[in-house]
Amino acid sequence: TSGTALCSAAANTINQWIEVPYDSQMARTRNRVLVRQLISSHHAALFGLTTASVGTLLLWHMVNPLTATLGLANILLYAVVYTPLKRMSIVNTWVGSLVGAMPPLMGWSACTGTLEPGAMILAAILYAWQFAHFNALSWSLRADYSRAGYRMMAVTDPALCKRVALRYSMAMVPICALAPVFGVTTWWFALDSLPPN
Repeated sequence: TSGTALCSAAANTINQWIEVPYDSQMARTRNRVLVRQLISSHHAALFGLTTASVGTLLLWHMVNPLTATLGLANILLYAVVYTPLKRMSIVNTWVGSLVGAMPPLMGWSACTGTLEPGAMILAAILYAWQFAHFNALSWSLRADYSRAGYRMMAVTDPALCKRVALRYSMAMVPICALAPVFGVTTWWFALDSLPPN
């Protein structure tokens, strides 16, 4: 838990360290501690690098190398790929969804030392869920995202934003139906998940 929390803190810190000039332009993020200069940029960078290193090392030595590799990969995917991509392309949403799908893979690998089909089902549920969740969030914040120069579907292609959210919401039904097939849960889960999906 500590290693995963430190990896998450690292990714979040590095993201906020990179995005200070853009966060200052958005109502949702303008009160973050780096934007308000309550923490220095130097201290934030040091904290981000330290938590990335310690978190990865804890996972490597106290859990297993696969989980540590997934944790480090997620830090890099979030901070080095997703964060800059938000200002370049709507592909950022798909990359960000990969980041959101990584925690169940880490949990599964921490418990089993491997990645099996059940882990992929759990990751697929979170991956697909991200689109309905984030596209709805970005829709209500599209003026802020536009002002800060973020390339979100809600800003660049509102019709696509709606279609993608609907498409992945519909994908939740077969993904959830696969969970009992791979022994992740019982068939009651597939039935219980139908109304919200």
